[in-house]
Order: sequence, then C-alpha cells, then structure tokens
Amino acid sequence: MDIGWILAEEKIKSAINKGDLDNLPGKGKPLQLEDLSGIPEELRASYKIMKNAGMLPEEMKIKKEMATLEELLLQCADETLKADYKRQLSEKSIRFQALMEKRKISSSSAFGNYQGKINKRIGL
Repeated sequence: MDIGWILAEEKIKSAINKGDLDNLPGKGKPLQLEDLSGIPEELRASYKIMKNAGMLPEEMKIKKEMATLEELLLQCADETLKADYKRQLSEKSIRFQALMEKRKISSSSAFGNYQGKINKRIGL
C-alpha cells in the first residue's frame, strides 16, 4: 500500500467514527454502478447522454424487438399468429443485417468490443 491509500483509509475511518457518513442519501441501498470500461473513451460522453435520454441506437431497438418476437414464438400455440411472428422476425432480421452492413460495424470496431455487454443489458 502506498501513502495515499493509507491516508485515505484513515480519513474514511475518522469520518465514520465522527458520524459524518451516517445520513448519506441511498444509505443501505445497493450502488448503481455503470460499467463504461468496454466503451472507448471518446464515445463515453455520447453513450451517457443517449442513455440518460432513454434512447437506444436503432440496431439495438431492432435486436430487442427480435428477442421479444423469439420469445413470443416459443410461447405461441396459434399457427396463424406463429406465422405472423416468423414473418415479423424475418423482416427485423433483414433490417438488422442491412443496418450492420450500412454502418460497417465489424468485430474489430468499438461496437464489437462491447456488443456483448449491450446485449446482456437489454436482455438478449
């Protein structure tokens, strides 16, 4: 441990003993940490702005809709409805592929580096 770490620990312990940390907002609740480590530094600000505004990139919206349609297909018993879901899923899949081609997002790009994290967060 370096001296900075030791000094920080001492200040924290002192604040706890004095009761300075007793009435903090969110006490006893889990922290809502945002892991932006997989996002390139130059994209983090725009990512946060979009996230705070409740926006998703178009390809992520389509991916989420595809996941919903796949779930509906698994639970559907009506053959007519099933055929409609399959058609919609096919259309979404084609649209998604077209977007990926248009944007030329490859596995070596920034998106490829954190695609798994995005899919996990939106439930894919």
